[in-house]
Amino acid sequence: MKERVSDHGSKKPEKRTMLRLFSPLTAIRYPRYDWEDLNGEREELLPAELCSYQKEIRYQIAKERLPEEGDRGLAEYLNDEGLKEKIYSMNPTVEVWRGELWGVLEVECRGELSPKELEEVKEYWEGQESDGWGEGFEQREVKTPDGEVCVSFWNSGSDFFITTEEQLKGQVQEPSSQMGGMTFGTMG
Repeated sequence: MKERVSDHGSKKPEKRTMLRLFSPLTAIRYPRYDWEDLNGEREELLPAELCSYQKEIRYQIAKERLPEEGDRGLAEYLNDEGLKEKIYSMNPTVEVWRGELWGVLEVECRGELSPKELEEVKEYWEGQESDGWGEGFEQREVKTPDGEVCVSFWNSGSDFFITTEEQLKGQVQEPSSQMGGMTFGTMG
């Protein structure tokens, strides 16, 4: 871990924080009807249906990593030198939340991002989802027991968004507030 010298001359470790950005997934499945035959017809999958393919999708995401990215992942391609210095890593993954599978970008930062930096990271990730990393990812079929699935981290619909984990999961709620029969508290 990189150390920095404080105003008093003593060294203290640089604090790293994790920011997680969520966006809805869309997917198309090409069903398998016989042992190896795909029937050519496609069907749209709902995010809830994608949950059963989480392991296979994560495996495909891992296969997308390039050796030159090292631990940094997509942070390696940031053009803004200030952000590139502040962000240690940016790695896509997926996560189930409330019965649906979501696209997630895990961003490990040196310190906290300012609101302007957060917006820049969201814009960068949307570009990666639509034209960069995500465009390549959705063109590679994820093999599942039920057929091949093409997963997209981006879509052009009005229902597409990128939000922080705190905003999505409502972690600003009061402890023990009731919602849909489940108890939610704040994460600490």
